[in-house]
Amino acid sequence: MPRPFTWLARVLTVFLVLGLLLAGAGVWSVRASFPQLEGDLKVGGLKGKVTVYRDKTGIPHIYADSPEDLFLAQGYVHAQDRFFEMDFRRHVTAGRLSEMFGSATLTEDRVIRTMGWRKVAEKELPLLDERTRRYLDAYAGGVNAWMARNDGFADRSLEYVLLRATSPDYRPEPWTPVDSLAWLKAMAWDLRSNMSDEIGRALAASKLPRGRVEQLWPGYPYETHQPIVGRGSVGERGFDQDQEPKKADSEPSGVAPATGALTRAAEAIRAVPSLMGDPAGGHGIGSNSWVVGGEHTTSGKPLLSNDPHLGPAMPSVWYQAGLHCRVKGPECPFDVTGFTFSGVPGVVIGRNDKVAWGFTNLGPDVADLYLERVKDDSYLLMGEWKPMTTRTETIKVAGGADVRLKVRDTMHGPIISDVMENVKNTLPGMDAVFEEKADAVALKWTALEPGRTADAIFALNTAQDWQQFRSAAAKFEVPAQNLIYADTAGNIGYQAPGRIPVRTRGDGTWPVPGWTGEYAWQSTIPFNELPSLYNPPEGYIVTANNAVVDPTRYPYTLTKDWAYGYRSQRILDRLREALKDDGKVDVAAMSELQQDSDNGLAPFLVPKLLDVEMAGPAKDARELLRKWDRAQGAESGPAMYFNAVWRHLLIETFDDDLPEGAGSQGGDRWFEVVRVMLDRPDDAFWNDTATPSAETRDDMLRRAMALAYDELNGLLGPDVKNWRWGDLHSLELVHQTFGTSGIGPIEWLFNRGPFPVSGSDDAVNAAGWDAQDGYAVSWLPSMRMVVDLADLDKSQWINLTGASGHAFHDNYWDQAPLWAGGETVPMLARRDSIEKAATHTLTLSP
Repeated sequence: MPRPFTWLARVLTVFLVLGLLLAGAGVWSVRASFPQLEGDLKVGGLKGKVTVYRDKTGIPHIYADSPEDLFLAQGYVHAQDRFFEMDFRRHVTAGRLSEMFGSATLTEDRVIRTMGWRKVAEKELPLLDERTRRYLDAYAGGVNAWMARNDGFADRSLEYVLLRATSPDYRPEPWTPVDSLAWLKAMAWDLRSNMSDEIGRALAASKLPRGRVEQLWPGYPYETHQPIVGRGSVGERGFDQDQEPKKADSEPSGVAPATGALTRAAEAIRAVPSLMGDPAGGHGIGSNSWVVGGEHTTSGKPLLSNDPHLGPAMPSVWYQAGLHCRVKGPECPFDVTGFTFSGVPGVVIGRNDKVAWGFTNLGPDVADLYLERVKDDSYLLMGEWKPMTTRTETIKVAGGADVRLKVRDTMHGPIISDVMENVKNTLPGMDAVFEEKADAVALKWTALEPGRTADAIFALNTAQDWQQFRSAAAKFEVPAQNLIYADTAGNIGYQAPGRIPVRTRGDGTWPVPGWTGEYAWQSTIPFNELPSLYNPPEGYIVTANNAVVDPTRYPYTLTKDWAYGYRSQRILDRLREALKDDGKVDVAAMSELQQDSDNGLAPFLVPKLLDVEMAGPAKDARELLRKWDRAQGAESGPAMYFNAVWRHLLIETFDDDLPEGAGSQGGDRWFEVVRVMLDRPDDAFWNDTATPSAETRDDMLRRAMALAYDELNGLLGPDVKNWRWGDLHSLELVHQTFGTSGIGPIEWLFNRGPFPVSGSDDAVNAAGWDAQDGYAVSWLPSMRMVVDLADLDKSQWINLTGASGHAFHDNYWDQAPLWAGGETVPMLARRDSIEKAATHTLTLSP
């Protein structure tokens, strides 16, 4: 998110907030926007009556007689709970934040306008199925009906009361279908494959030779960490899981970097905002999902588990809901419950009456950086100067003059270096690798081409079997996700979807020169040749951003920048242990596995730490590790010390070799880097370049243990028995805008926490943190879900915060303590169960 909004401190004073809270208007302003949950409401646009049941968590289940009424009601209910979030999101994705917040958000607006997310969404709308367009129109009608009923600032949310002090002329516009489509671009941006790795290589190359850079991105450990699809290959009929392996074609190698130019390119991309809480441009974005067939479950039917990992947001990026046709049939085919995005109709992840599905980020390489030679508004291509496509954008600024932005596009995409301060005029000359001078950086990305992902959402929601599920997946173009599947008939499956480029040359790991014409995208991988599994003989499928398929079995390059399989292998190992000797799993076992906090590096690092000669108090701290079970519970002292050692080991070992801003943040890539280095005690990275001595592995291990003790002694006290991982590894839920105002009373209104949290980087319970910044949780399982296909009422789920976006509402953050404690709530399916659990019933009438 664009944060922090420290500009707010200059405009909103503490006196304004204290006055609001102390006066009688304070309570009224807080509660005025709380939604009506009981009784009857007249809603324009409805054809028939709609019933909305809410349980004590505020989760709505909506019942209607037609899809149009169903999605109109969903738009109304989303707006009741989350309209400010929806309004904020559409301004982000349209590059119009400055209309709300003034000049402080101009950087974000310039970048988004240059990429043109909303323009792409406008082009997508006419490409969608007529049915999809009807649903989008109905949803927009519901949002606008709510806006018409709630037309005052206080009626809409507390945020608008505060916003009025800084932008008194701001008025939300009516909702449109394009507003919904544009949010899918934000989802695509935050799950945009290996761009952060491409950037990281470019930054590292400004100080290191290529060989040492490549050492920081080791190859995937296929021998020890199993890929998702372990059998099959591409044949005449497409991908066949039973076919003999086909050796991959040889690939052209990546391109050596032009170091100075790539450093500037990387700086440009790093400043592009994240919309779903993506920390540090990609670090930590992942997810877990797995499905177990009925032969291995106590019920005899499949179980499906999913927990997508994103940055924390307040309110959560997800909104739980049920969408039900009173009589399900061809005219009204929906009976679906799951996680939605406020602002988008339908269910993104969840289950219907026959089928359940989950997502993890597949992470294919769908974005490339092209270095360009530019002269005025022309760019060089294969010896000829080609005219760029240009347009001028006008950015309105609250409290200031309009800003005009010139956007330039090449055949490789928009010139993104134009929108970054201190970059556009500082691209240095190309080095001897290319023997040319680069002047600009363009971005080619599949999400900047119109697609049909919105069609896929409704097709997934109504799929009744594997064939219909795959047909829906074929429309899911960006972002490409690992899709897992289970149905009530007992089948399980996996499908890799997405628009994934086939390159003429290069493997996408480095930025490339655009002027040669040698690195063009020549096609995309046909859908029927993407990896797929259906009822594999082992009876389970696991995905956790690990490699999809061994490249020796597959003729296409999906990416070379997978997660390194520590989470996926831990899940596989635990499942195999649970299932051996005809063992069975149930919903509780699946939920318990989501909480697994085992540290995958500990078996390699702890023995080396115990072997190092130590003296002083750090030696006593090290004794915590001798009997440690590798679990990283919030109450664990050994986990606190181990992670402090890990943090300082990364900083001391690598920061001296890397440019500022490119230091090691953690995650399983660094697990693999260090695991390999532990067997090379004289590796050059162990040496501290800032000292005259030549340090070795043991020197760095000793230093890291001593620094870890010193840090924890200062933060938690000298008694190591009182150290607890959750004391520092904690989560604060920060409001997406006002939560970083810098004014304590305003932040108190909207922020919640901190909560001690178990888990860590690339544990299955992936509550990650940035080793450069400390131990606070910066990405996490944004929700958790376990679906029981034998009895859908026995399914369980939890959201990070709550259904409501209104501060001080009972459902604003009521799920957060449950989430932090590893608990879940029922994910009900049957209408009688839903009615029985309902604490509020609202009728919407024409």
